[in-house]
Amino acid sequence: MPTLTTYTTKIIPDWVDYNGHLRDAFYLLIFSYATDALMDTLGLDSDNREASGHSLFTLELHLNYLHEVKLGADVEVHTQLIAHDSKRLHLYHSLHLVGEARELAGNEQMLLHVDLAGPRSAPFSAAVAQRLAVISAEQADLPRPALLGRVIGLPQR
Repeated sequence: MPTLTTYTTKIIPDWVDYNGHLRDAFYLLIFSYATDALMDTLGLDSDNREASGHSLFTLELHLNYLHEVKLGADVEVHTQLIAHDSKRLHLYHSLHLVGEARELAGNEQMLLHVDLAGPRSAPFSAAVAQRLAVISAEQADLPRPALLGRVIGLPQR
């Protein structure tokens, strides 16, 4: 299985700057919608959140802007599950023009499964853990994204 295509959209006028390019904040909005779609795929949709009182919280994310995205472009997000344990999910989203391989932006995220009554961390349900295991197995042979684990900083002199 290749990466999951989790979100597709057209770049609308409200999302672009004075140069006709996608504003930096809207890259994250698109990746956020992709995370929501992944949650639905895993069974962590709104019905599950209401019934279980559990959800995913973002602990950390990194966003890399690689190529400009212009007004009217049709884009899609590919999602790769990097790793997971009983409570956390490490994933990588990449933004592409629909049907093209070139990565326009990358977004690495660490998410935590949370019991909203606490709030405190909580293990995934057996059903969600099984879905994660299936996706992990299907994506096991995918190469690690080139931008995974990057650290921001100026070179030391």
